[in-house]
Amino acid sequence: MDDEPPRSLKSIFASAEEARLSLQNARDTTSSDFSDAVSSTVQQYEECLRLMSHLSLFSTNEGVEDISTSNLPYLLVNYHLSEMLQRLPSSSPQERANTLSVAREALERYLHLVDSYSLLPPAYKKLLERYAEAPTTFSTANPGADMAAKRDAKIQNFRAEKELRTKLEFLRTRPGYAAFNDDLGDDTNPSSGGGGLSPDEEAVRAVHLAHVDYTTHMAFQALEGMNRELDVLSKAPDPLMPSRTSVEEDEDARRRARQRDGEYSDRMDLRRLQSTLGNGGPILSVQGKPLQPFTLLNNRQELAKGVFRPGHNLPTMTIDEYLEEERARGGIIEGGGEASWARPEPDEDNYEKADAETLKARAWDEFVESNPKGSGNTLNRG
Repeated sequence: MDDEPPRSLKSIFASAEEARLSLQNARDTTSSDFSDAVSSTVQQYEECLRLMSHLSLFSTNEGVEDISTSNLPYLLVNYHLSEMLQRLPSSSPQERANTLSVAREALERYLHLVDSYSLLPPAYKKLLERYAEAPTTFSTANPGADMAAKRDAKIQNFRAEKELRTKLEFLRTRPGYAAFNDDLGDDTNPSSGGGGLSPDEEAVRAVHLAHVDYTTHMAFQALEGMNRELDVLSKAPDPLMPSRTSVEEDEDARRRARQRDGEYSDRMDLRRLQSTLGNGGPILSVQGKPLQPFTLLNNRQELAKGVFRPGHNLPTMTIDEYLEEERARGGIIEGGGEASWARPEPDEDNYEKADAETLKARAWDEFVESNPKGSGNTLNRG
């Protein structure tokens, strides 16, 4: 069996990048093929980190100008590793929390590596200091900010992300980037190119450094998102322990228990057969157990009537019948409105009623004459 030749850092990184870009557009993220592809990509990025450490590709004693143009993309290996780890499917909240912890460590390594080359802008430098003080409660918004301030911070983060992405896409369209990128040498050489840079190489370096700025911004967003997800996972209930007995074992146990108590038998006994065929026999045993099926006939007709009736209550009288009953009980007030202005015409032949009205009017006139206005209680005048 021939041993395969060792792969270079450049080929492994290119393969991992190709797999990562294809997984970004994957739709079925729950299939086993997707899980296997993500795991394979994670292994490739981890192999890149191992080779980078073996080659001493980056050093804290160097500046960004000491990094060769072909080695600049390897600054993002830890970031891409964290991306893939976050996409790994998990079967339980605890497994997901462990995966997020590993992804967080990869982002921390990326940010410290970028910071060692002074590639963090002042605003992101402050964010890294805040993260170092409280990693588990880190947020891009200021501590103690209200909901309005947090909303403004989200809007600013979105605008910054859009500006960085637009800048990166613009730099990638420059002619010098494609021309120089096709002529890159082997990435296993950790030394710097040295000397002056050609215009094409300057364009490529500008693209890589802009990509670092973009991933730095996204790294802090990812750390904040991980904290929110870990907080939710910490409140998830513990999963139920799997049962030790199968369904068949449970059924057998219940069947044996019923047979032992005499409540169940696979064979139809003679007494039950006789009662089924109509030969009569007692309905209940001495112990009070039913020996044959029976039906309570007390309210059988009522139950039969209610089988096909509507589910809601039906009216028991018409509207006219209800109004008549209410009028008889005095629950309806009549009069008022236009009817109150209608005056019955006097009956000229009804002398008794006319005399009664005349006497009533005369009595009122006499009362008014004997009791003029203001002649009431005069003692309390003040």
